Amino acid sequence: MKYDLIVIGGGPAGYNCAERATHAGLNVAVIEQAKLGGVCLNSGCIPSKALLQSAKVADYVRHADMYGVQATYNGVNHKFILDRKNRIVRKLVAGIKLQLKSANVTVIEGKAIIKDKQDNLYTISVNDQTYTCTYLIIATGSTAIIPPIKGVTEGVNEGRVLDNVGILDLADIPANLVVIGGGVIGLEMASYYTSMGSQVTVVEALSKIAGNTDSQVTAILQTNYEKKGVRFLTNTMAVAIDNEGVTVKSGDQLTRLPADKVLLSVGRKANAIDGIDRLGIATNRGFIVTDEHLRTNIDNVYAIGDCNGKVMLAHTAYREGEVAVNTIMGIDDYINYDAIPSVIYTNPEIASIGKTAEQATNDGLTIVEQTLPMQYSGRYVAENTTTDGICKLVLHNDRLIGATIIGNGASEFIVLLSAMIGLDINIEQLKTVVFPHPTVSEIIRESIFSLE
Repeated sequence: MKYDLIVIGGGPAGYNCAERATHAGLNVAVIEQAKLGGVCLNSGCIPSKALLQSAKVADYVRHADMYGVQATYNGVNHKFILDRKNRIVRKLVAGIKLQLKSANVTVIEGKAIIKDKQDNLYTISVNDQTYTCTYLIIATGSTAIIPPIKGVTEGVNEGRVLDNVGILDLADIPANLVVIGGGVIGLEMASYYTSMGSQVTVVEALSKIAGNTDSQVTAILQTNYEKKGVRFLTNTMAVAIDNEGVTVKSGDQLTRLPADKVLLSVGRKANAIDGIDRLGIATNRGFIVTDEHLRTNIDNVYAIGDCNGKVMLAHTAYREGEVAVNTIMGIDDYINYDAIPSVIYTNPEIASIGKTAEQATNDGLTIVEQTLPMQYSGRYVAENTTTDGICKLVLHNDRLIGATIIGNGASEFIVLLSAMIGLDINIEQLKTVVFPHPTVSEIIRESIFSLE
């Protein structure tokens, strides 16, 4: 069977760009060896947010008296929470299947093997069936890195050591959970299991949690979670895992941490795909090398989503797929990675975009940094009993080049700052935007006018 375009991978990158391509008039097939929806829908973004919503409700009930509400907290029904999470996933996966069917995208189940290129057509084998295409988009995603820690393999095999998939399906809440890696996944799962009653310890090799996120903001988050009982060990390496816990090292000192379960969240690596070497597709540290149009070094071959290692987020993958399809159709388009927002869905949330002040200064830019407490938003004060959130903007030549916000609701209005950067909107233009009142997003308006 011949197609105009074959997409290898049915995650957010793959299914979205396949649908866009059929709307553009191309005959498209998607090849998926596991589950449509990829990691994001099945074992990442969506199921984790379902769990975190339950945790947020539990936190509200536990502290309802702070809002003048009399309530008794009797714990949680973890099985119900998992069942609810699974129902949500099944519903959304079914929606993706229907969406692709309605768009006339052919879905092929099985492992794709890239065979060769002849007469300007790429040949792909799936389950001993052969398919050809003029254009090929690789969207094979990523998987969790298993670090070379003593005892980790045995722990994985015995179910005591978990990755992002296993941590979402624990039948019971562990009394002690050690999280190795203080990035997004580690912090979100620390957030959930703390609210569920686990004693959580986060082990981070760097000097701070949350990677390159603004230091002042991550310090606020850490303080909030230390008050909830989370223990953070920064500048600390996990060196061994056994039946009773984790041994960590800080400087020359070794410490034993009790652990019923251990979560590994130290990063992700691109999924391998059989046959890219045959085509001579360039890679770097296992990730496929692409340009701003998502083109590889091979004509008519593109790579989108986690497999290119640019910005490993589902919404980045959506946009990359759209750029790839537009480029195929001869439409001038590119992706601006500086305008990609990221969110850590803890309670409170952290949303950020672009450069921090430190990064901008290191790049030699002259900046103006504006920091405003979230208390400047009346809606935020009305809805939050703790008001230590902040909004930080970083500007260069009257243009926003970065922002970080900590506070509930931040994930919903960071898109405004994404638009500012992506559309190159200056400060005077933003001042003309009318914000609904009262909303938490008004913190942006207050920050802009406070620059005067």
